[in-house]
Amino acid sequence: MTTKVFAEYFIIVLPYAMAAAFAVALFFRALIYYTVRRHEWFAKEFEKRVNRFIESEVPGTTPNVSFYALAKKNLERTYYEVFEMRDRMKRRKQDPVMALSDRVFLVRQGCAWLVKDILKQLKFLKWTKETPKLLNITKATFQHNPCFNKVFGIFPMTGLNDLISIMPGLFVVAGILGTFIGIAGGLQELGTMNLQDLENTKNIMDRFLHEISFAMGTSIAGIIFSLLSHITNVIMSPERSYVSMIDRFESALDLLWYRADNNEYPSQEQPFDEHRDAVEALAEDSLNKEISKTPVSRGA
Repeated sequence: MTTKVFAEYFIIVLPYAMAAAFAVALFFRALIYYTVRRHEWFAKEFEKRVNRFIESEVPGTTPNVSFYALAKKNLERTYYEVFEMRDRMKRRKQDPVMALSDRVFLVRQGCAWLVKDILKQLKFLKWTKETPKLLNITKATFQHNPCFNKVFGIFPMTGLNDLISIMPGLFVVAGILGTFIGIAGGLQELGTMNLQDLENTKNIMDRFLHEISFAMGTSIAGIIFSLLSHITNVIMSPERSYVSMIDRFESALDLLWYRADNNEYPSQEQPFDEHRDAVEALAEDSLNKEISKTPVSRGA
């Protein structure tokens, strides 16, 4: 295959290759964005319930509250309410949370793993007057979650997202490369010109200019796909959702730490069970809450 034939073939194929690469990058970008947004959604739900709990509390009414117990209670309530309880009600409601997309993206399993892992790390925190490094604990928990750091549980999210982020630059480079290859193929034919034969020289120059203008189309296509990639990367920014998720989760844990009086591990504490019946768990929690509010009667 001569340089000219290769250049013509490359210039024809390159725009289609860039279009296919853009479509694949857009598909995976959407998957990454959706995956991050789903565990940002869980962080929002956890923050919402912590804020409700803090608003209902009156300072000084309940002393000697454990930070671990508060965190476990609110995390369990968040998990049971947003998954199990609504799963039972999905036959009556047309808006079930546990949709097919949640199952495909392992959202439920990822949230269960998150609750277990965060409680494991909070269990041995030393109680001090200063707030511990809850931000580092939150980041480590989300980063190590096997259901949230891989797309479909297969493709590493970080490496895939980094590759998609540099796609705009790659499109520009590919377009410029196609233009230079087209120019190189056209220059080969210029060497065959005979200045004595004006008509043949004019035909060669016309073909050369036509090939150059056609080769410039690859640069135009590269710039167009680069702009589209920039726009989609900004609109579907997993980094922005990730920062919001970490801030929400960490701020909720901070509020619980400020409310707590110690970090003692309850001796009768039961481990978190993601398979437990949600109605039973929530009913038991409500009953315990009412019992704690009822004053103990004393005999005469």
